[in-house]
Amino acid sequence: MIEFLHTISRIIEDLPSVTMTLLGGFGKSIEIFLITLVLSLPLGLVITFGSMSKIKPIKWLFKTFVWIIRGTPLMLQIIVVFYGPGLLWDANALPRLTAVLIAFVINYSAYFSEIYRAGIESIPQGQYEAGQVLGMTKTQVFFKIVLFQVIKRIVPPMGNEIITLVKDTSLARIIAVEEIIMVAQRYISAKALIWPLFYSGAFYLLFCGILTLLFGYIEKKLNYYRG
Repeated sequence: MIEFLHTISRIIEDLPSVTMTLLGGFGKSIEIFLITLVLSLPLGLVITFGSMSKIKPIKWLFKTFVWIIRGTPLMLQIIVVFYGPGLLWDANALPRLTAVLIAFVINYSAYFSEIYRAGIESIPQGQYEAGQVLGMTKTQVFFKIVLFQVIKRIVPPMGNEIITLVKDTSLARIIAVEEIIMVAQRYISAKALIWPLFYSGAFYLLFCGILTLLFGYIEKKLNYYRG
């Protein structure tokens, strides 16, 4: 009992310094998350248009790209982007964070593209035809009739994918990018403390909880549109 109380006392004593150290690592995780999100959302839309193209070579090129990216682990893609240039072309290795960001953006743009495509294709063709009968151009039909229905339908799967992105940032440690899990692991080797590793989970839980509430709010705001 005395030993247990001593352990609790040490945890309370170390908590402020451990929290600040983990916050530094979580800052790197958030940086990876935000940059990936900002770049992969529009890139995913470009890939969607490519995979829906009526020009077959372009269509199958984009579809093959999406199939390869979705069919291989993100960890493998990070390793290939970081070590590939040096092994294949004897080039200088990319900076570690840059390699992580490239791999993440490519991976998530492929996943987002499939969500976009499913949302667009879920809108009945009759709605396009009805808009054109009313004298609207294809652009007007898309932006005035189709777009908000697509947004409403893709919010739930998009929210799930974005929350997954938060947790996937931990894979950056595979090439020694100092995100929160890597920082927490150092306490095991340096001070034989494992609780910071579990404590790091609280940062993910809190951030994912905030995102869950945000997407829940967005879904409720879109409930007025039941198309």
